Amino acid sequence: MRSRPRLLYVPFWLTYVFLYLPIVVLVVMSFNSGESAYTFDGFSLKWYGVLAEDERIRDGLVNTLIVATGATVVATVLGTMMAVGLARYTRSKVMDALTLMPAVLPDLVLAIGLLVLYGTIQLTLGLYSVVLAHGLFAMAFVAAVVRTRLTGTDTSLEEASRDLGAGPVVTFVKITLPQLMPGIVAGALLAFTLSLDEFVIAFFTIGNNDQTLPIVIYSMIRFGVTPKINALAAILLLVSFTAVIAGQRLTKIGESRAQD
Repeated sequence: MRSRPRLLYVPFWLTYVFLYLPIVVLVVMSFNSGESAYTFDGFSLKWYGVLAEDERIRDGLVNTLIVATGATVVATVLGTMMAVGLARYTRSKVMDALTLMPAVLPDLVLAIGLLVLYGTIQLTLGLYSVVLAHGLFAMAFVAAVVRTRLTGTDTSLEEASRDLGAGPVVTFVKITLPQLMPGIVAGALLAFTLSLDEFVIAFFTIGNNDQTLPIVIYSMIRFGVTPKINALAAILLLVSFTAVIAGQRLTKIGESRAQD
């Protein structure tokens, strides 16, 4: 077998360097002992301590966790129901396209549409309006993950359950749901991660008295990037990476169990 020319790997590695080098620089600069966000003066953890003392950041973090948790519940429940309905009861390409529409639409378009909808039904903006908006946005991703998991489930178990007299609800709870659980958990982690750092939709659909953490960060970087912002971004990066890796591991575990 002829080996591939090593020159072909150069664009591959350059792309990875372009994608991840800024992230590495951000994390390194979060441990800077100096006041500058661009000059490394020495190693220090003081900016992580400063974060804990900032009341505005703490309030933004609490609001973000409330929104992300609520949106995860909404997206997971509705996305799972939608995935099961599309895979088991409705075979329509139009419905498939509509399901993925929130994930394909630009965030700005979806945010403006939700803002107009809230204004039409005279819904007062607040954290709950962001929960609904993020739930709608993340629901498409949950549905895609769960539906992928559905393709690997054994439908004969569901048929046997119905043949033995179990109703649709009992079959779903005792047979289908346990098989889908790795995909559901992976979708929930993905929904939580998406809501955690989503800015555009939250900016348009939140009230004046509440701010999520991405909005707080945006208001702070307008006056320049500081090591404190780098530290905060590094923490969010760690949380996002952990959730994504956990979701991938759960998906692989579910696939291996299905093959066994």
